[in-house]
Amino acid sequence: MHNKNSAMAFIVLLGVVSLFSDMTHEAATSIKGAYLLILGASASTIGFISGVGELLGYGLRYLFGRLVDKTHNYWGFMILGYAVDVFAVPALALVHRDGWIAACVLLVVERIGKAIKKPAKNTILSFAASQEGVGKSFAIQEALDQLGALIGPLLLYVIMLYKNGDEYEVYNAAFAFLTLPAVCTIAFLLFAKSRFPNPEAFEPEAKENKKNSFVGKKSFYLYLAGISCFAFGFVDFPLVTMHLAKNKLFDDSILPLLYSGAMLVDAVAALFFGWLFDKMRTKALVISTAISAFFAVFAFGATSPGMIMLGIALWGVGMGAQESIMKAAVATMTSKEHRASSYGAFEFFFGLAWFLGSWLLGAVYDYSLNIFIIVSVAAQLIALPCYLFSERSLARENC
Repeated sequence: MHNKNSAMAFIVLLGVVSLFSDMTHEAATSIKGAYLLILGASASTIGFISGVGELLGYGLRYLFGRLVDKTHNYWGFMILGYAVDVFAVPALALVHRDGWIAACVLLVVERIGKAIKKPAKNTILSFAASQEGVGKSFAIQEALDQLGALIGPLLLYVIMLYKNGDEYEVYNAAFAFLTLPAVCTIAFLLFAKSRFPNPEAFEPEAKENKKNSFVGKKSFYLYLAGISCFAFGFVDFPLVTMHLAKNKLFDDSILPLLYSGAMLVDAVAALFFGWLFDKMRTKALVISTAISAFFAVFAFGATSPGMIMLGIALWGVGMGAQESIMKAAVATMTSKEHRASSYGAFEFFFGLAWFLGSWLLGAVYDYSLNIFIIVSVAAQLIALPCYLFSERSLARENC
């Protein structure tokens, strides 16, 4: 078994991998909605593709989670998934001016890469978290993750500010630059594998019993219902950038900066709510969701820059919770042996709901902005009682 210092070193090293990974694909997220618009895609198409990407990116994770539990080949799935994930992004620089279909395919491929890597990554991170506290550990990893998501869009902002050419040429140069952090991602991942070839050794073996599996656990099903409602209402950021670009509320070169701001809020929120989760458990998730649920009111309903930025900041709070304490909660509900499958189930239902939400809300946006905002807020608020009932049910199951 590794000691606590080794566990923390491993958590930080995985965070560095995520830092470069997010420099790559989150930088792309800051501009891909506007890019698809330039290539000829409609708002409903952007919403549909975002949803399909999330459906596959999350839905396939249950399959890969089962495979990880069966093979215990954590590093193999992570390396393959990261390679597909990060190299699909700079390939967008090869898309022709009217090639929105090809761009959509690459964006979906990127999400499939995430599906391959995520169950293994979350599982080995939870092993190390058993020594450091799940809330704290997932929060540290998310903070480093979002540091990359902050740096990436900032670098794109500089490139787009000084690159000469039309809109298409500027966006192409931005995507080509992302080859550099993609290479760094794989390099640090291989280094992590060489340092910690057996991450499962972090968490001691426990006596298994039926209750440790998520199958048949009312608390886990209620939790899945809650995160599904949240995901349905929590639209993907490309719809935000599309809205801002379509209505000329910000210059295109500012969009990466807005996303960087959201990622900064994400990182700070992840650290705070991760710390709070270790003290309050599910109630921390209730608080974060209640805060972020109203982001659409400001991001889509306002026209003043200050109110729009407030909405984007609230979106960042929701992302911080999604990527840290939502995952930390799964580790407290399931055993080591069933962990990857549990994360896969979590990701599947989250992705299915995000697909339906992104697609349907994208279509609703074209019909009525007010209805779009109401549905987004209401869906996220419905998640709150689900979280509370899940916590009560878990307490009874553990008695």
